[in-house]
Amino acid sequence: MLHSKGMVNSTNNSSNNQNNSARSFYFYDLETSGFNSRTARIMQFAGQRTDMDLNPIGEPDNILIKLAEDVLPDPGAILVTGITPQQTIMEGITELEFLKIFNSRIATPGTVFLGYNTLRFDDEFIRAINYRNFFDPYRWHWEASRARWDLLDLVRMTRALRPEGIKWPVNEEGFATNRLELIAKLNGLEHTKAHDALSDVLVTIKLAQLIKEKQPKLFEYLYKMSDKAAVSKLVNSSDIFVYTSGKYPSEYQKTTLVAKLADHLDKSGKADGALVYDLRVNPEHFADMTVQQIVEAWRWKDKEDKSIRLPGKTLKYNRCPAIAPLEVITGASGSQQILERLQLDIRQIETNKQRLQAASGLAKKVEEALVVLDKEQEKRYAKKNKHVDEQIYDGFFSAKDNSLMNKVHSTSPENLADFVREFSDSRLKELLPLYKARNFPEKLTSEERQTWEDYLKVELMDGGQNSKLAQFFKRLEEVSSNRKLSKAQQSLIEDLDLYGQSLIIND
Repeated sequence: MLHSKGMVNSTNNSSNNQNNSARSFYFYDLETSGFNSRTARIMQFAGQRTDMDLNPIGEPDNILIKLAEDVLPDPGAILVTGITPQQTIMEGITELEFLKIFNSRIATPGTVFLGYNTLRFDDEFIRAINYRNFFDPYRWHWEASRARWDLLDLVRMTRALRPEGIKWPVNEEGFATNRLELIAKLNGLEHTKAHDALSDVLVTIKLAQLIKEKQPKLFEYLYKMSDKAAVSKLVNSSDIFVYTSGKYPSEYQKTTLVAKLADHLDKSGKADGALVYDLRVNPEHFADMTVQQIVEAWRWKDKEDKSIRLPGKTLKYNRCPAIAPLEVITGASGSQQILERLQLDIRQIETNKQRLQAASGLAKKVEEALVVLDKEQEKRYAKKNKHVDEQIYDGFFSAKDNSLMNKVHSTSPENLADFVREFSDSRLKELLPLYKARNFPEKLTSEERQTWEDYLKVELMDGGQNSKLAQFFKRLEEVSSNRKLSKAQQSLIEDLDLYGQSLIIND
C-alpha cells in the first residue's frame, strides 16, 4: 500500500527462551546510498512481520527516506537500486519521521529482526540512523525481549551440513555462491526485482520457509543458537566445534572445525566472545613465533601472498555465529559425505587439536597480538578527521544525556537550540543543529539557514579537486564511460548529474 507521503505502510539481544506466542519475526532489507553505514544513508526500508512459523502478519512496510543535502550518493549504488535522490526527496519522509514509525510500530516487544546479511550490514545502518536522530542506537534490537538473527549464516550452514532438498548455485569458477537472487532462481522462488528492498524481503521469507520445510531441525537449532548465552555455553564446553562463517573459503562451504584459544575481552575486561583457531591448519607453524611475528602472520594477505596466515578468528557471542557441536557431523548419517564435502580429515583435526594443546604459550601470544592489532586500528581511526556522524562508537552516552535525548523528540523545533547548553557529550551538541536542518529545514531561522549553507559549502566543496562534489562528478564520469550502460542506467546518471549540480553553492 502506497501512502501519499512516500512509500509508507506500517503494521505493527535478549534470550530466545521465550514463549513463541509473544514473539514474531520481522524480515527487513535496506537500499542505501553507499556501503559505509556511518557516511551513507538509507534510501529505502522494507519489511514484513511473520509469526514464528513464518506466516506473514499484516501488510508489508515499504518506505522511502529523504536524502539530506549534505550526503552525496555513490553512483554505483544508485545504478544497482535505481533509486535517485530526487525520488526520495519528492516521495520520501525524513529520517525522524521514519524513526517514529520504526521505534513505535515496527520495533514492538518480542520482535526478532532478521534478513539476509542484516547483522553485518543493515543493522549497522539502523544503529547509525538512530544515533544521528537522538534515539538510542541499540535498544531497538535487545530491549523488551527483542532480538536479532541473520538468515545468511543459516543458509551457509544448511548448504554445508544439510543441503538435501534444496538446489545450490555455483559461480563461474565452480565455487559455491550464496547470492540470494541465484538461490531464488534455482529453487523457483518468486523474486520480482533483485536489489529492491521489498522484493528482497519477500523472497528471503520464501527461502526461510524452504529451509524450515526441508531442514526443520537445523532451522530451529540455529534460531535457538542466536541467543548469546547458548553460544557461550557451546563454545566453552566443547573441545572442537563446527563454525560456519563468511570469513572461511567457499571451497570448504564456508565451514570448518575450530577450538577455542582464549577469551575475547571487551574494554571492561568481560568476556564477550572467544578467539578460535581453525584446526585445518597445523598450529606448530606458529608455536615458536614471537608476538610480532604472529601479528604479521595474522594480517590480511592477498591471494598472491603464499605465506601461511594465522587461522585465528574472533567469535562474538552476540553476533549470532553459526556454530554447532562436532556431533552434527560425526553423528549424522552420511557423515563421511559431509566430511568429504567440507574437505575435512577428522584424524588430522584431532591431531592438530592435540598440537594446539601442546603449544604452550601460543594462546597468550595470540591474545597479545590481538591487542597490538587493535591498537593499530585505533590509531588509524584516531588520525581520521571524523565527522560527528561517524562517531557512533566513540563511547556510550551518560544517563543524563540519554534522558535529554528522549526530550528532544517532544520539543518543538524552535526550541531545540536550548539543548546545546544542557548536553554534556560534545557529539550531541554538534549533532543537534544537523538534526534540525535535516529534519526541519523549513523551521530554520535566517541565522541557522546561513550556518547550514556555510556547513554545506565546506562539507561538499572544500578541498578543490578533492572535495566531495568534485569526487562525485569524477565518479559519474567513470561510470558513464562504461558503454554497457542501459538506457535506464544512462538516465540515472543524468539524474545524478543534475542532482550534483543542484548542490553547488556559488559565492
